[in-house]
Amino acid sequence: RGALIEVRDLEEACALVNRIAPEHLELAVADPEALLAKIRHAGAIFLGGYTCEALGDYCAGPNHVLPTSRTARFSSPLGVYDFQKRSSIIGVSRQGAQRLGAIASELARGEGLTAHAKSAEYRMK
Repeated sequence: RGALIEVRDLEEACALVNRIAPEHLELAVADPEALLAKIRHAGAIFLGGYTCEALGDYCAGPNHVLPTSRTARFSSPLGVYDFQKRSSIIGVSRQGAQRLGAIASELARGEGLTAHAKSAEYRMK
């Protein structure tokens, strides 16, 4: 599926691209690099009139597993991090628990997580 959508200028085009969040985006314009900072949501971006989708999918190096159905708004192409198991490591001092505890407690209570709130409050004593 594809579409041809007429826009007033490249600014409007970039805004529309970010709303659509396409799996593939071909920037067949004179200076495609100038638009990159304005594009936040696209699975793969092909720069210039000579860079077709097939080259990116099969020859250029990036893989062909891309976010589809507008999911480029919140996800990325398959990458090395998808094959890693990672953990968050969090540590605070007594003073840090005092300063952050009230915030954590209020947020937890706002979500209805009383036990979470109490765990933060306990460490503030």
